[in-house]
Amino acid sequence: MSLWVLVTLAAAAMQTLRFMLQKRLKGVGLSTGGATFSRFLFAAPLAAVAAAALLRTTGIEVPVLTPRFWVFALLGGAGQVAATFLTVALFSLRNFAVGVAFTKTETVQVAVFSALLLGEVVSMAGWIAIATGFVGVVLLSRGPGGAGMFGRASVYGVLAGGLFGLSAIGYRGATLELLPLDALSRAIVTLAIVSAAQTVGMALWLRLREPGELGRVLVAWRRTVWVGVTGVLGSAGWFTAFALQNAAYVRAVGQVEIVFTLIVSALVFKERLTAREGVGIALVVASLILIVLVGG
Repeated sequence: MSLWVLVTLAAAAMQTLRFMLQKRLKGVGLSTGGATFSRFLFAAPLAAVAAAALLRTTGIEVPVLTPRFWVFALLGGAGQVAATFLTVALFSLRNFAVGVAFTKTETVQVAVFSALLLGEVVSMAGWIAIATGFVGVVLLSRGPGGAGMFGRASVYGVLAGGLFGLSAIGYRGATLELLPLDALSRAIVTLAIVSAAQTVGMALWLRLREPGELGRVLVAWRRTVWVGVTGVLGSAGWFTAFALQNAAYVRAVGQVEIVFTLIVSALVFKERLTAREGVGIALVVASLILIVLVGG
C-alpha cells in the first residue's frame, strides 16, 4: 500500500479522536469558539518545535517563502478554522457520527477546487469513486425522524465541507511551493507556519467577540491540551499526505474517518445508527477502496 494512503489513514484516525475530545469540551463550559481555539492553541508551539528540530537535525535550509506560498498557506489556515468552527457547532445539532458525515461533501468540492486552482485533474475512475462516497454521505446526511436535507445542520455541513476542501487545496499548494524539499520537511514547515497564523488569528477573534473565553480555555488546559496534541498529530499526517498526492485523492481516502466515527459514536457516546446510515457507511467504504485502487 502506498505511503500516502497509510499516512492518510493515520491522520483520519487521529482527527476522529480530536473531534471526540472537542465534543466533550462543550461539556466543560467552553463556547464553540473556545472549543475550536483549543484545537490550535497548543498545536502551534508543538508544530514550531517539530519544525525547528527537523531542520536542525537534517541541516535543511528552507527555501524563500514566496507570495504564492503565503496565499495558499493563509487560505488553507483560514478555511480550516472556519470549517472546524462549523463542525463543532454541528455537534449540538446532530448525533456525532452523522454530524461528521455532513462535512464529507468536501470530497466532491475539493476535486473541483483541485482542478480549478492547482490544475490537478481527477480521472474518470476517480470521479466514480468520489461519487460513490458522496451518495453514501447523502444517506448519512438525512435527518432522523424524517428531517429534511436542507435544515441548519445540512447548511453547516456543506459549508464546512467546502471550507475543508479549500483548506486542503491551500495546504497542497503551499507544500508544492516548498519543492524540492522532501515531503516530510515541506509538511512540517508548512504546518508550523499555518498553526502560528491560526493561533494568532483566533486569539484576536475571541478577544474581540468573546471576552473571557481565552481565560476559560487556559483554565481548562488539562482537557484542552489533548485536543491540541491530537490536532497537531493529525495535521502532520494530512500535510504529509498532501505533499505526496493530489488533495482530492487524499480527502477521498480520508472518508474512512466515517467508519472510525461510527466506532466512537457507538462505544463512547452510546449513539445508535439506522439501517440507512449503515448503507451510507458501506458506500463510503466502497469509495475508499476504489480511490485507493485509482490513486495508489
